[in-house]
Formats: sequence, structure tokens, C-alpha cells
Amino acid sequence: MDLDFIKLHGAGNDFVFIEDFSRDIELRSDQVAWLCDRHFGIGADGIILVRPPENPSCAAYMHYINSDGSLAEMCGNGVRCFAKFLVDRGYVSAESGQLVAETRAGERRISFETDDFGKLTQATVDMGIPEFSPSAIPILLEANAETESGASYVREASLESPWGWFSFTCVSMGNPHAVCFLDDMDGLPDELFSDSRDKSLETFDIERAGAFFEASPVFPERANIEFAVVGSHALTMRVFERGCGETLACGTGACATHVAAALTGRAGRSNELVLRGGTLSIEWRADGHVLMTGPARESFSGTIHLPA
Repeated sequence: MDLDFIKLHGAGNDFVFIEDFSRDIELRSDQVAWLCDRHFGIGADGIILVRPPENPSCAAYMHYINSDGSLAEMCGNGVRCFAKFLVDRGYVSAESGQLVAETRAGERRISFETDDFGKLTQATVDMGIPEFSPSAIPILLEANAETESGASYVREASLESPWGWFSFTCVSMGNPHAVCFLDDMDGLPDELFSDSRDKSLETFDIERAGAFFEASPVFPERANIEFAVVGSHALTMRVFERGCGETLACGTGACATHVAAALTGRAGRSNELVLRGGTLSIEWRADGHVLMTGPARESFSGTIHLPA
């Protein structure tokens, strides 16, 4: 089968987009893995099938598949790219400046900016209200704190690892996140860094630590694992995504990290989140909604033959 595709990325978090308005494309896990393979396939963190929405007020439905073939509820960088796909190809008017995307996590309202050629350059997504209930995330830990609005949540719960104890604050942005702030980098074992003389977030071995905690039994549906450092003007983070491994950026992860930083008193309600692939602006509004602003770019397009 030949597939027409478009490769897009949001701050380096990249996706293969396939138009599927007829809903007749079903990809097996091995086919998804092959398409996402950076040596033998196209290369991506996930596949997004663009399908018709169930709600006619939405522009389209975003069917997101992780690179390992598992389904994901939501992807922040992916939904910005989803908006670019629809605007740049004329499914949504460039002059409208807004659209509603349908996702497995619910509807997401998006406002966007375009260039002189009507191509989307940047989008702001209303990511909704964070979910804190352990059963909704889900996480098999008891809530040990309350937000200002009285919602119970898991705040800096200690989880044991081969490298000692790590503390996680847990948030759902439509998908599960566990955020760890590396406040004492020097206190971590040398083996967790590629250069023990330069213990930093950049040299931190997220592949080992992230994979270990992603598969922890306290996360019955696994979780996206964020490691972050608080700076004077921004939050710097890396993310090990459920079903993908480390990615250069994660929109929902940036939102979760921002919310966790605000909850634990490390930052205010408006922050720049610096990821390996770029910077996202996050605001946690007084009404509880989280807004994420960032770029969306097209890399290339083509046709690929999908092995049977």
C-alpha cells in the first residue's frame, strides 16, 4: 500500500501525518514502528491520522499513535501541528484565526497566527483544566496535598529506584504525567550522568531513569516522566514519553511541569518552558485552564510504500 504523508514538528517533536477522512486506514503496531523508524522508515515520534470528527463543530479528529503502536489520548505539540495541517491545506480558513480539534482527550480550542502566505506559524492551544485525582491520572498513590481550589493531588511523592529516591508531583493533561524537579543534581549518583564532572540536566541519563519510572507499577497505564530544573527566568526540562522514549519536546509534559512548578511554589502561573527542541510559553489561568503557545513547522512530504 502506498501512503501519502506529510512530516511536521513542533519544537522538534515530530509526527507523520496521514489524511484519513475515509477512515479506511488501520495501521498495525509493527507498521507504525516501521514508519517511525529513523533508519528504515520516515522517522517520527508518532503517527497522526487526520479523520472526520464526531462533533460537526470540530474541524477534524486527531488520531494519535505513539511510535510503539500504542494509542495516546493527547499530544500538545501534535495538536499544534494538526492545526497547521488543516490550515495550510485549506481545511480551515487562514483568516478565521481559530479552530476546534477533536482528540481522544476531548475537544481542544486553538487560536493561530499565519504568515503572509496564509501558512500557520504559531498556535495557542487551550489544553483544558489539569486533572489531579490519583484515580483519574491514574496513579496508585494516595493524595497528600490540596490545590488552592481544594483539589487533592500527589505532591512530591517519593519513589525508590536503583539510584535512590526521586520525588514526583503527578498531573494529568488528558494523559498521565509525573514531574520530578532535580533540585540537588550534585547529590545524585555519578552513574546517572554521561559526565560526572558536569552534573546537569543535559548530561542526565534520562533513558535509564525515564524508562525505569515510566514502567513503575504505581502507574497502571504507564506515565510520561519529566525531569526539570528551575531557573531564574524559565523552567528547563527533559521528557521521557510513554510509548516513545525521550523526545525533543512534549507539549502536555511542558504544561504538566509548569502546573507542578506552580503547585510546589517553584514558579508562578506564567512561564517559559525550555526543552531540547525549543521553547514553549505556558500560562495557568485563574479559571484553571492551561494555555500553551508554540511553533509548528512542516519538514517535508512524500509517498511511501507500506510493507504488508
